[in-house]
Amino acid sequence: MTRRRRYAVPLPGAGPLQLGVRTLVMGIVNVTPDSFSDGGLCFDPGRAVAHALQMEAAGADVLDVGGESTRPGAAALPDDEELARVVPVLRGLMGQVRAPVSIDTYKVRVAQAALDLGATIVNDVSGLLYEPELAEVVASRGAALVLMHNRGRSREMYRDAEYADVGREVVAELADRIAVAVDSGVGRSRIIVDPGLGFAKRAEHSYEALASIGELVSLDRPILVGPSRKSFLAADDDAGPTEREWETAAAVTAAVLEGAHIVRVHQVAELARVVRVVDRILAGRSETDAARKRAAS
Repeated sequence: MTRRRRYAVPLPGAGPLQLGVRTLVMGIVNVTPDSFSDGGLCFDPGRAVAHALQMEAAGADVLDVGGESTRPGAAALPDDEELARVVPVLRGLMGQVRAPVSIDTYKVRVAQAALDLGATIVNDVSGLLYEPELAEVVASRGAALVLMHNRGRSREMYRDAEYADVGREVVAELADRIAVAVDSGVGRSRIIVDPGLGFAKRAEHSYEALASIGELVSLDRPILVGPSRKSFLAADDDAGPTEREWETAAAVTAAVLEGAHIVRVHQVAELARVVRVVDRILAGRSETDAARKRAAS
């Protein structure tokens, strides 16, 4: 188990996001007809807003709204179409939710619109590789930025999935992405990192990245991990993404024990209960360590 550092990530127009006291749960709001897990479930804006409100009531600390599927093989979505999907949802959420809202996009125009509507976090699955100018938008608005490890595009997800040492390479490449963001004016205190499970990684690479989350501590930034329902968790008798909840719970547990501050999930109510138990384990470990230090002094 890795000791989890504490951070206060500034958010525009709100108090900072406190990370490390307990594990935060980010609820996924896919406003898409073709997401790998729940495509179409929240494609209607009204249903998406209702679903997000249900997740907040179930324990979501952050809501992550996305309009483009980044599943393996997916084609890029035009800006206007992505805006048409997410803007009505963001408008419907603002004023109704207390949880910070994140926009899951790598596009400058989409991020600008979302931040104008009240989003405070930009979750970029490309780590600023696709539209580097996004960093300047984030910097100018004082938003928080999630930098996810990735290589290449969704339509060629596994083309660059070649690693000699997954953990070290993910850390090194995320360090480069952090440097790009900071050079563009994003405050380091506003950056969160994500190892990118399932992105430019075959199943064995995702497991190695999950087992190596503790190595991300060297970046001195809070860690977000999103294993929810991903294909690397599939069993031999896999019945599809929605049947991977037990596997997701195992991956979430491992991520938190390794030092994750935020877990990004579909099933908020169930996994909020999981992380509460894992947080108690971490608290028990801290108490044991403290008692041993007192006994040795």
